[in-house]
Amino acid sequence: MKIICSKTSLSKSINISLKAVAGKTTMPILECILIDASANQIKFISNDMELGIETIVEGTIEQKGIVALDAKIFSEIIRKLPDSLVTIQTNDSLNTMITCEKSKFNIPGKSGEDFTYLPVIEKEESLTISQFTLKEMIRQTIFSIAVNENNKLMTGELFEIKDGILKIVSLDGHRISIRNMQLKKQYPDKKVIVPGKTLGEISKILSGEVDSQVNIYFGQNHILFEFDSTIVVSRLIEGEYFKIEQMLSNDYETMVSINRKEFLDCIDRASLFIRESDKRPIIIQISDGIMELKMNSSMGSMDEQIDIEKEGQDILIGFNPKFLMDALKVIDDETINIYLVNPKAPCFIRDEERHYTYLILPVNIN
Repeated sequence: MKIICSKTSLSKSINISLKAVAGKTTMPILECILIDASANQIKFISNDMELGIETIVEGTIEQKGIVALDAKIFSEIIRKLPDSLVTIQTNDSLNTMITCEKSKFNIPGKSGEDFTYLPVIEKEESLTISQFTLKEMIRQTIFSIAVNENNKLMTGELFEIKDGILKIVSLDGHRISIRNMQLKKQYPDKKVIVPGKTLGEISKILSGEVDSQVNIYFGQNHILFEFDSTIVVSRLIEGEYFKIEQMLSNDYETMVSINRKEFLDCIDRASLFIRESDKRPIIIQISDGIMELKMNSSMGSMDEQIDIEKEGQDILIGFNPKFLMDALKVIDDETINIYLVNPKAPCFIRDEERHYTYLILPVNIN
C-alpha cells in the first residue's frame, strides 16, 4: 500500500477516528486505526465494538492495500510532522514507513483481516435533519444523563419519532431534559435509546452548520449517523425507556417569569460558597414581584433579590444549584417561565410551545 495525503486531512481524519478507538482491551487490534485503501477511496476505520467510525480521507492512492496501525503512535507521529504532504507506505511484512519532507518513521502494522468492520445496517428511509439542529438538541439534553452505570437506561438518551415530532429525552433520577422538534415531513414512529457516549462523540464531530445535513438510519440493534464524509455506527441500549409522560404535569400553584441570565448569574455567585463535597441547596423564596435567593455554608453566606413576574402562591423551595445552572445554560430564551406546585414537587422550566422542558426535583430544606 502507498498513499499520499496532506498532514491537514490526515490529522482531521485521525481525530475523528480516535473517538472509536478502544482504550483498555484484550484485543490489541481494536487499539488500531484501519487504513483501507483497497478500493478507490482512502478510509480510516475504528471500532471499539460499541461505537464504530468510518471516515473518508482526502488523498491519492498510488498502490492499493490495507493496514492497521496503532492509533496512539500513528496519531502522535502525524501530529508532530510539518504541514506538508505525507506518504504512508507498507511492505509485504506490513512494516509501515511514514515520510514527510525530511522526516522518516518506521512502525509495525497489523493485518486488516483481524479487524472488526462496522456492522452493516440496511439503509432504508433516513431521518434527515440539519447538523446544527442535532448538535443543539444533544447539547441541550446530554448533561442530565446518568454518569454511573447502575441503571444502563439512564446512561443513554431516548430518540422518539411520533406524529412528525422528534423528541430527545435524558434523565438521571434527579432531573429530566426534553427537547422537541417538528420534522419537515412525516416519518414512521420510532423509539430507541442511544448511548450518551455516542452522542457526546458525534456532537464533537458535527460541523454544526445549518446547511449541512445528517442522515440517521435505525437498525435492529444499531443506529447509524451519516454526515460529511463520515459514518458513525453505535449499538443501541436495550430495554423499555421510562414512562416520561407520567412524570410530567400541567398543574402548578406558582408560575414565575424571570430573566434567564440574571437568574443564572445569581446562582453562579451563590455557588462560590459551595465546596465540591458540599451538598448545600440554594434556598429560593418567591413572593410578589421578588425572588430572593439565599446560600449559607461554612465558607460564608449570600442573599440576593431578583425582580420577577409571579402568578399564584408564594413559595419557599430549595434546589441543587448545579441542576438549575445546567438547564439555564442551554436555554437560549431571554425570559423563562418556571412552574412550581409545592416545596416537595418537581419544578418545570418550559416554553409555551414545549420545544424544551426541564424537570428538576427540589431538595428538602427543613
